[in-house]
Amino acid sequence: MALVSVREVCFGYGGQYLLDHVSLQVERGERVGLVGRNGSGKSTLMKLISGELSADEGQVACGNGVRIGRLMQEVPDGTASSVQEVVATGHGAAGAVLSKYLALSQQVAETPSPALLKEFELVEAELHSQGSWQLEQQVEQIISKMNLDPHARFAELSSGMKRRVMLAQALVSEPDLLLLDEPTNHLDIEAVAWLEEFLVRYGGTLIFVTHDRVFLRKLSTRIIEVDRGRLLDWPCDYSTFLKRKEASLEVEAQQQALFDKKLAQEEVWVRTGVKARRTRSEARIRELLKMRDERRQRKDRVGNVRIQVQEIERSGRLVVEAKQITFRYGDEDSNNRNIINEFSTLIMRGDKIGMIGRNGTGKSTLLRLLLGQLTPTTGTVRIGTKLEVAYFDQLREQLDENKTAQENVGDGKQELLINGQNRHVLGYLQDFLFSPDRARTLVRYLSGGERNRLMLAKLMTKPSNLLVLDEPTNDLDAETLELLEDLVIEYPGTVLLVSHDREFLNNVVASTLVFEGDGVVKEYDGGYDDWVRQRDAALAADSANALASQPSSPKLNASSQGRTRKLSFKEQKELDSFPARIEVLEIEQRALHEKMAAPSFYQQPKAEITTATNRLEVIERELAEIFVRWEQLEGAGEGK
Repeated sequence: MALVSVREVCFGYGGQYLLDHVSLQVERGERVGLVGRNGSGKSTLMKLISGELSADEGQVACGNGVRIGRLMQEVPDGTASSVQEVVATGHGAAGAVLSKYLALSQQVAETPSPALLKEFELVEAELHSQGSWQLEQQVEQIISKMNLDPHARFAELSSGMKRRVMLAQALVSEPDLLLLDEPTNHLDIEAVAWLEEFLVRYGGTLIFVTHDRVFLRKLSTRIIEVDRGRLLDWPCDYSTFLKRKEASLEVEAQQQALFDKKLAQEEVWVRTGVKARRTRSEARIRELLKMRDERRQRKDRVGNVRIQVQEIERSGRLVVEAKQITFRYGDEDSNNRNIINEFSTLIMRGDKIGMIGRNGTGKSTLLRLLLGQLTPTTGTVRIGTKLEVAYFDQLREQLDENKTAQENVGDGKQELLINGQNRHVLGYLQDFLFSPDRARTLVRYLSGGERNRLMLAKLMTKPSNLLVLDEPTNDLDAETLELLEDLVIEYPGTVLLVSHDREFLNNVVASTLVFEGDGVVKEYDGGYDDWVRQRDAALAADSANALASQPSSPKLNASSQGRTRKLSFKEQKELDSFPARIEVLEIEQRALHEKMAAPSFYQQPKAEITTATNRLEVIERELAEIFVRWEQLEGAGEGK
């Protein structure tokens, strides 16, 4: 039986249905990628499946006992609760009691009082009565598995770590179906890569929405497209979907062109008068009325954003030269670390440079240093001549939330001068998919994708020869992302780009600045994949050099230096067998991971999927047991 069945569901927020008589079945073990334009109804469909929304018509049914976990798109601002308390609430009502118990435990330990002790005892009794003690162990296990600090305050975490905590909260109840709404938002590249590997190993059933195309390619085994109120089922991986979708759109365009041509011919016929026999004419008129109704009900595809760069005089050949710049907040006597440490670079006209690094490492700070908006603590920055900068900031601080989209772009004017031609603000905003009504909407009511499109619209009203993009890809749909890629590739000036979108970086930049920790920034040729190759080659070379400088590995060395005298023959033989056994298990483990990551894996019979999943669990347990036993034998040998 399917985990979830959606049968002829209709839903709307007033007016035309957003989802119109849609149906869907999700089987155990599938990893379903939900795709579609911004505002097409992807998040709404997930809310209907989770039970957060009720359908206007139709039915959403789950199998008996099916548990659903959900990671929402929005990251909560946070409370004073600890990570442990937040994760515990994922167990529903029982988890809420456990969360309260954990909070009171900490308060009693810090500031005991009679009233607090009494409340603690009542909660403890409630926890006993519900038999919820085993939940605490599950909370501890998932926190450990996801490398979280249980005692950290949720409100003080970065957006990326909050995202990880919310995922732990969704997973703690061991759901049969996990719903992920833009799980990569607010995550840096390292965190996204970790999440991908975690979900591949997770092996459960997923329905997820993401704008990250690499994430989609790696995880999805089936694509469901939300398009003009319908659900289109594509039982393939994302790359195959793109090819099939392109072919499908070509066929649809041809069919619509033929239909419109025939309709136009019939309209001409009816206006020139009826010349045939009456009964035949009546039938033809009925057919015309039917065609008119069909054309009226047709939902045309949403158009694409039209991005036009304003032409301007070229900048000087030198754009920015930085020499040995260091930056820290505070004076030299303070304990503040260097955000940027002795960094040098030379940026020439036409360069397209990407920036990669963990959240909070200083990417936006470096941008401001290179643009002259901050003064380095030491070192010098020389800025070239004739620079006109267009700056897309990731916090969208250039948008006034209390003004409409039209007011933000027009700055009080009704017309804009775009490449020497006057254009009305509303007409210009239609190029960025804002209807007149939406253009008159206050910015604070716009979605994340709409805000990013509005920032692009505002950016392109000004002529520029230096384009600075700080996280421009968040919340943009795939079509707009591809158009933005084309813009950056064809942009005649210089581009500085901060992004966590790996495919975007691969497609547009020629070199990459990578923040490697402790203020160290290094430059690599190429995009994200090129950096990974260069990094891995350097790490392999370092490992080989380190290995060559030692007579043998520490573990083997320890087992060969006097161990024979201290361990029994049987123990020594067992210890010596571990390296080979570990190698065999890890090879099989990697092979299984690669097999399970393939889109075709979950299209096999259920028995084969279960066999592979169970074998992976056995390998992981056996490896853990070997490492524990290795430590025991080493400790026994050294202690004698």
